[in-house]
Amino acid sequence: MYAHAERDVRAALSGIVAVGTGVAAGELVALVVSPFASPYHAVGAFLVDHAPAWAREFAIDRFGTNDKPALLIGIAVAMLVLAAVAGLVQVRRPPWGLAVIVGFVVVAITAALTRPTVRALYVAPALVSGIVAGVVLVVLCRGATPRSDESPTDTGWSRRRFLGAVGVLAVASAVGAVVVRQVGRAGGVVAERMRLALPAPRTTAAAVPDGADVTLPGATPFMTDNATFYRIDTALQVPQLSTRDWQLRVHGMVDRELTLGWDDLMAIPAVERIITLTCVSNEVGGDLASNARWLGIPMTEILSRVGVHDDADMLLSTSVDGWTSGTPISAITDGRDAMLAFGMNGTPLPLEHGYPVRQVVPGLYGFVSACKWVVDWEITRFDRAEAYWTKRGWGVQAPIKTASRIDRPAPLSQHPPGRIVVAGTAWAQHRGIRGVEVRVDDGPWEPATLATEYSKDTWRQWMWGWDATPGQHTLYCRATDDTGAVQPERRVAPIPDGATGWHSRVFRIDQ
Repeated sequence: MYAHAERDVRAALSGIVAVGTGVAAGELVALVVSPFASPYHAVGAFLVDHAPAWAREFAIDRFGTNDKPALLIGIAVAMLVLAAVAGLVQVRRPPWGLAVIVGFVVVAITAALTRPTVRALYVAPALVSGIVAGVVLVVLCRGATPRSDESPTDTGWSRRRFLGAVGVLAVASAVGAVVVRQVGRAGGVVAERMRLALPAPRTTAAAVPDGADVTLPGATPFMTDNATFYRIDTALQVPQLSTRDWQLRVHGMVDRELTLGWDDLMAIPAVERIITLTCVSNEVGGDLASNARWLGIPMTEILSRVGVHDDADMLLSTSVDGWTSGTPISAITDGRDAMLAFGMNGTPLPLEHGYPVRQVVPGLYGFVSACKWVVDWEITRFDRAEAYWTKRGWGVQAPIKTASRIDRPAPLSQHPPGRIVVAGTAWAQHRGIRGVEVRVDDGPWEPATLATEYSKDTWRQWMWGWDATPGQHTLYCRATDDTGAVQPERRVAPIPDGATGWHSRVFRIDQ
């Protein structure tokens, strides 16, 4: 019985090591072919692209910005279980354990062939992965049965030999994973970005006036640095697209189709603007809003060159990884600073924020406007085309809703009685913030002091002095935009077109 138990442990371990070695080999080949051909990430991207709306919304609600790591961990766990099964089956019913490996390969090839940038070589990493995993599985499973000293013809391996082989393969796989990670970090696109010189803008962003930034501990800074700017997208691996390879094809309901390269883009005079972006997934009081200085060209410069048909009302933008957004053409051509951006806070776009080129459209949630790594524009109509999230039941045009939040003091914090300065942030991009009010418990609404407005396309900070009395208190805030519309009290979930409701925080004031 003990021998059978050890055999099963060895068999399961053989399957896990075989699949791990195969995955490492496939990832190394993908370094040469394309990161999009990575079997592991291709399967993840396939699942993201084909996941039903309820599954995506569940992932966002449950894991928030960690939804992608959660998916990759889930894939890894599933692979480990199936790999262990492959080892057990291969030992007990050879060669049927190899059927599990073949299943892995079929799934990986299918996923790779659905990538938007697919080439024939995209099947190579999955094939190499399968061959390596199959060979390792057969070899290790032959030695999975413990050697018997009583049988001179026993083909099993000693425990030391088996563990030595498993250890060597595990270390080799780990080294391969490290190589893939380091080469990916130090790849040509990363080096290119570090060398890239941005053009000087024809018009610079207005200076941030005194009083626009509430410089209090715990308050949100007016400007968001690149490292802390929120990131929400469906990319399981950050696309690495060089300026040499970048192109933007413009087609559809236009008089003249157009393809722009990087040099063509640089020939258009650039502008610089400070604009606040907001994600539709932002909960009431959430932090999925950020403010940056963007450098790019007006999107209208390109639309004017192609001659948009009068009955077209939608710009369907496509990322290099296949994600799409649908933007109202009216929101691009109504005078707002809709940009094809290539600079962010004085540097080239970070890779995770769309390098080399992304869209920035004030006043619209990102899922209908902020296409990163953009490579294709189709001029069309909303009754003819649907973007990625619209197909999953989300909103169509999605203007950003008026919102406000309390940033300080911290929630559930304890304070002595007396004067407390409450501070927060409000936004209603492209409409502007007219006022913010604060209420303590069920008391009256009182006006907060607004920071100096920078523009209607940026958020606005606020402060309110509170003479706190002992006890537990709940503070609420609400904003009024420049149209006179007041932020509604009723709580509505972010999906499908943005959250509403008053933000609140609970504090304890000492006796």
